[in-house]
Amino acid sequence: MAKSSSFNQDTQQALRELKQQLKAAPVSATAASAKTTPIQTASSKRAQETPDDDKLFAQAMRGVRPIKTDETPVPATARPKKPSAQILARRAAAVGVDEAGMQGISDTQAMLNPVASEAVLSYRLATLQHRIFEQLKAGKLRWYEAVDLHGCTIEEARSAVLQIIEMARQANENVIKIVHGKGPQAILKTYVNGWLRQHREVLAFVSAPAEQGGTGAVLVLIKRAERQSSDDKANPAKPKAR
Repeated sequence: MAKSSSFNQDTQQALRELKQQLKAAPVSATAASAKTTPIQTASSKRAQETPDDDKLFAQAMRGVRPIKTDETPVPATARPKKPSAQILARRAAAVGVDEAGMQGISDTQAMLNPVASEAVLSYRLATLQHRIFEQLKAGKLRWYEAVDLHGCTIEEARSAVLQIIEMARQANENVIKIVHGKGPQAILKTYVNGWLRQHREVLAFVSAPAEQGGTGAVLVLIKRAERQSSDDKANPAKPKAR
């Protein structure tokens, strides 16, 4: 009987230990689960906070507008170049210069009245209104065409000056610009001053304002052509405002 009692005690002790182990197992599993849960939660949180490629692109392009094809700027039209004095001289040689314009023009007379490099040229007929001459002097009258005489021989320069005056008259325009330059001797400037004073179609000329060439150029007012209207005939010196 004692042996049986001892067996029962041992068995009961083993059963109690087994119960304790069984009770401890769920607790351990729960603890293990609790330990892994924060890791999974942190990973999931990082995945939620990281934007995808589409979101990144959208953020980078925020405020950017696409360029419309009809908004492409149109390049400005280039201003026509002044006619070459050499071309004008060749044209004058080919088609001839108005004989009326050639009459009384002498190179010798021009050279008898030399002008200084920085001299201000000024000339007008006594019959020309002072108001119109002041407008020409101030550069307020629109000039029809301009020619640059730099690099010309005396013959080329003379032909170019006569030709551009004729061109303006044919176009029924009456203001032109002649760029003669200065130079140490002011040779071309002296010739231009003399030629224009002798030309029967020239009403006035004056050195250009500083922004239009200064003492290296002259603005010239000429008579209108004979085919002008009756109103223009009554006011031959009436220029076009700039």
